[in-house]
Amino acid sequence: MFKRKKPLKNYRKGARAKQRFAFFRHFIVAFKVVAGITALLATSCLFILVYDVITQCDYFRAQSLKIEGMQRLTTKQIVQQARVSKGVNVMAVNLSMVRKRLIANPWIAEAEVRREIPAGLYIRIKEHVPLAIVDLDRKYLINEQGQVFKEWTASDPAALPLVSGLQLADFKVHGKTGAFAPPRLAVRAKPSQNNHLGARPLEAVMQVLTLGKQARSILPNRYIKQIRVDREIGITLEAFKQIKTIVLGYHNYPLKYAILKNILIYRKQKRNFPDFDRVDLNNVNRIVVNPVRRNTPGGDQKEV
Repeated sequence: MFKRKKPLKNYRKGARAKQRFAFFRHFIVAFKVVAGITALLATSCLFILVYDVITQCDYFRAQSLKIEGMQRLTTKQIVQQARVSKGVNVMAVNLSMVRKRLIANPWIAEAEVRREIPAGLYIRIKEHVPLAIVDLDRKYLINEQGQVFKEWTASDPAALPLVSGLQLADFKVHGKTGAFAPPRLAVRAKPSQNNHLGARPLEAVMQVLTLGKQARSILPNRYIKQIRVDREIGITLEAFKQIKTIVLGYHNYPLKYAILKNILIYRKQKRNFPDFDRVDLNNVNRIVVNPVRRNTPGGDQKEV
């Protein structure tokens, strides 16, 4: 029996050399990948080692903790809120996280945190300035920008104007992590078609409160007991120690304050001019003053 011969493979000239070259090329690529991964791991380990050395080194332990901007809050409250203290390694402090913790406090509007190498931390905060209390079924504090920033509690300032007649949708909440933020309060108010000349009630309230902040204002905010908002008629104030009702309506508040100042000056100079409990400044061309009733059957109205 004759054995069947195996067929001979035909190789073109240079085919074996090409195969060897392809093998070495794949080997080199694989070597580079392994070397790159090894170098990356080594670098990562080096960085971790350096980080551990730096964050555990006594040279960077905080010897000073400087805090600025406090008005209502105390140093102890700031330190507790930030969760930092003297002795902490300043290089191990997560500045972004500390800032987030600080602005989670409803009284803190802004916060800045930075390292002072080699051994110091600097914290600067800006607190909300409460301008008024707004009654929205529950009472809330608004700041100088007209933003709701926290719910009013018995420990908060009480000698502020109380605003009534506004709605949730009139306000924008000071947005920040951890702060009071009812979902419906994030909506901007749209001017009502029934409002006088498209006036925005919140803007009207803020104009009055801004005038009350001015030096030598005839009606400082501390004299205002209540601001009532009627979306059709406008603003009415209850003010002064002996309560007087002041109808302002919408618009022209600086002019109306000037007229009120003239009325108060005139009354002070003219002793025979009776005291009043209500003045209507809604129409600057027709000012109506209601004298205080003194056990008479009917009260008189004087038009100025």
